[in-house]
Amino acid sequence: MTSSGDIENRLASVRERIAAAASRVGRKPAEITVLGVAKKKRPELIVAAVRAGLRDLAENYVQEAAAKIPAVTAELVSAGLAAPRWHFVGQLQRNKARDVVRLFDVVACVDRESLGVELERRAGIEDRQLDALLQVNLSDESQKGGVDPGALPGLLEASTHWSRLRITGLMSVPAATADPEDSRPAFARLRALRDEHRGEPGGEHLSELSMGMTGDFEIAIEEGATIVRVGTAIFGPRSET
Repeated sequence: MTSSGDIENRLASVRERIAAAASRVGRKPAEITVLGVAKKKRPELIVAAVRAGLRDLAENYVQEAAAKIPAVTAELVSAGLAAPRWHFVGQLQRNKARDVVRLFDVVACVDRESLGVELERRAGIEDRQLDALLQVNLSDESQKGGVDPGALPGLLEASTHWSRLRITGLMSVPAATADPEDSRPAFARLRALRDEHRGEPGGEHLSELSMGMTGDFEIAIEEGATIVRVGTAIFGPRSET
C-alpha cells in the first residue's frame, strides 16, 4: 500500500517524465501543470503530495470531496502550508453545482449551457469567481460526457453571459486504448479546436488543454497539453484507498 513516504519519489518521477516529453518537442516543463487526481485516496496521502510540491489536485465525486477537502485544508493550514487549487473533473449534475462552487476553484467539465448557467447562478450566490474548462467529447462515447465538437461554438457563445465563470480552455478524455499512441489524434484534434475557436465569442481566454493521464500524458504533452491529470503514477493503483 502506498505510504506518505512514497509520494515525493513518485511525484519527482512524474516531473522527470514531463520534462523529457516537453524537451522532445521544444517546450518548457513550467508550461505544464501536474493535476493530481486524488479520488478515493486517503487525506494523508494528499497532504503528503502538497508537502512534496503538488499545487493542483482533482476530485471526481462531490460527496467524497465534501468530506476530504475541508480535512486536508485544515491539516495544511495547521502546518502553515497553503491550500492547493482544487479542480472538479467528474461528470457533474446541476443539483451538485452549489457544492462544487463552494469546494472547488476550477470546474473542468462544463459540457452544456444549462450546467454553465447553474454554476454561474450558484457562484453569484456564493460571491465566487471560478475558472472553467469546456469538456469536449472526441470519442463518441456518451458515458464520458462532453459537448460535441460541432456544438462547441454555441457553448462558447453562451459563456459570454457568464461573469462568474472564466472559460480558460478545453478538456477531453479520449477512448481507452492499450497503446498510448492511439490517443495522439484525439489530443491533436483538441489542440486544433482550441486554436480554431480562440478568436470567436467566448474563446478569448482559451489557453489550457487538459488532456492525458498516467498512461498517455507524455503523448499529450507532445501534442500541446498544458494540464495533465495524473492519479496512479502519484498516488498508487486505483485499488488502494
